Amino acid sequence: MFAIVEIAGKQYKVQKDDQLFVQHLDAEIGASVDAKILMSSDGSTATFTEGNAKAEVLEQLKGDKVITFHKKRRKGYEKKIGHRDHLTKIKITSL
Repeated sequence: MFAIVEIAGKQYKVQKDDQLFVQHLDAEIGASVDAKILMSSDGSTATFTEGNAKAEVLEQLKGDKVITFHKKRRKGYEKKIGHRDHLTKIKITSL
């Protein structure tokens, strides 16, 4: 059984006990978070239902560094910028 859930404005395909990284959520470690279920399937049939899935916050961390480099040729313009996204690791406890 799997479900399509919406967490922080993005959609994820999840099963029970899946762990995934989502954009930063304002929740403490060990707190329970609700995710909106958009669709669920038991393998043979898919149903578009409304409901909530429960997830537990495992960790707050930063992602890998992403570097962007801008350059305009023959103009002497170069700009190097880097950033790291704030992520939350969650575990789906119930669908």
